[in-house]
Amino acid sequence: MAVDKMDWQRNIIIAAILAVLFTLAIRWNTFQEQHPVVTEQKPQTETAIKTSDIPDAITLPAISEQTPATEIASRNIINIKTDSLWVEIDPVGGDIVKVALPRHAANLSTPDIPFVLIDNGAAHTYVAQSGLVGPNGTDTAQGRPLYAVAKNEYRLDEGQNTLVVDLTLEQYQVNITKRYTFTRGQYLVAVEYLIDNQSSNKWTGNFYAQIKRDNKEFAKANALSMNPFLGAAITTPDEKYKKFTFEDLDDVKEFKATVEGGWVSLVQHYFISAWIPDSHATNNYHLRKLGDKNLYLFGFTSNAIEIAPSSKAAIKANFYAGPKDTESLKSISPHLDLTVDYGWLWMVGEPLFWLLKFIHGFVGNWGVAIIGLTVAVKLLFFKLSATSYKSMAKMRKLAPKMAELKERYGDDRQKMSQETMKLYQTEKVNPLGGCLPMLIQMPVFLALYWVLMESVELRHAPFILWISDLSVQDPYYVLPIIYGITMYFMQKLNPQPTDPMQARVMQMLPIVFTFMFLWFPAGLVLYWVTNNTLSMLQQYIITKEIDKADSKS
Repeated sequence: MAVDKMDWQRNIIIAAILAVLFTLAIRWNTFQEQHPVVTEQKPQTETAIKTSDIPDAITLPAISEQTPATEIASRNIINIKTDSLWVEIDPVGGDIVKVALPRHAANLSTPDIPFVLIDNGAAHTYVAQSGLVGPNGTDTAQGRPLYAVAKNEYRLDEGQNTLVVDLTLEQYQVNITKRYTFTRGQYLVAVEYLIDNQSSNKWTGNFYAQIKRDNKEFAKANALSMNPFLGAAITTPDEKYKKFTFEDLDDVKEFKATVEGGWVSLVQHYFISAWIPDSHATNNYHLRKLGDKNLYLFGFTSNAIEIAPSSKAAIKANFYAGPKDTESLKSISPHLDLTVDYGWLWMVGEPLFWLLKFIHGFVGNWGVAIIGLTVAVKLLFFKLSATSYKSMAKMRKLAPKMAELKERYGDDRQKMSQETMKLYQTEKVNPLGGCLPMLIQMPVFLALYWVLMESVELRHAPFILWISDLSVQDPYYVLPIIYGITMYFMQKLNPQPTDPMQARVMQMLPIVFTFMFLWFPAGLVLYWVTNNTLSMLQQYIITKEIDKADSKS
């Protein structure tokens, strides 16, 4: 191997490749999110595309009595307010057409205006639908039922733990109540159909629930900033967490799965909405594009339910609309917490997030917690880092001898390579010794990236002084500039390339990565600034110790 190649292995691998691997791994994970392999569904032909948003029932042969279709142009929206959810329900169909989260402000500058997660307005379609289909169902392709309600305003009062909102409908001597139950402090809503069959005939139908949304992305990121996943996610018997972008459904048209229990969700940065049916019932899930429109449906349909004459029954599911809180989602349904997506390094990301929360419990500030987590990770890899820095310090001391060899044998590449290897053996230096320990630590660095990007706890979380939100970029770019400075001084502690071109490339790296980090969330840049500072301090101390030992010998 030629000596100039040995030089860039020693230098570029340590600085550039680590950073490039970091960036490539992030982009690869984003690519996988945007292009997951879909293996469970065959594409449909265009003529088979379903254009109605009412799912087909999986049931027995139709009974003669059918639900009258009801559709009205204007109606009074039902407003519900609790301490954690502001919800609007349309009496036509009884769908949730708007959800705002009063505990999560839309912007820091307007703390009294809640973040709107679901909105079925003129500019955006996003609605949580549910209903009954089948022979005696209330919902058909021709229309939705109009429910009656006692009032249009509901509030969860002080001292009240639950709030029940009943929507009622009478259909051929069958009394149907669609009941929403809200609980204080929770983002989980119980949706229940109470069916009282007072007729002389058997009632048959299927419960369905689905999320209907367009493909608009309102928080459009630039090419260098974060690109969180936006799309559907589902759990199946084969995959605990399976993701679909809107583009995936453009290609496959429809995905179906039969799952006992399960859930289906719409995932976005920091927040999700999800339908969670009865965990003991078998449900038929569907994810599909709605005709040739830019609308998509993610939902499930239960198996047929039969209610004998003069009998009652209840069908229930839960709907979640709120932040991607790991502990809450884990308690709701198996694998729902995987929507807090730490990428392919989730097994490393989960304990790191646990440690981050643990530290926050003591310090009370997420920025300080990030610094504490960085210190903990540095301590974990202290010996590995020390080995790397010792190797680099030794290589730095060999720089004059390497320059002498290059001057002497620069025109004879084979001789130069032989003399270089002889020098390494004589001085007992491994040119890759500084690189390998760093590569071992890369999975932790990458996992930390996803943990900090996915943690809703960092949204609108202040640090100090000018940094009022760790989830967005530093408004004055102070942290990225500090990062570039620390990277520059770290390079000065490393052995410099003997080749002028390589040296210029190395000198450009702090500028390149400072520019890239300008758009990164402040929490992520804070981690890297802390990591660089600790690394630089450790490397400086080790270099001084080696210099002192050499001066005594």
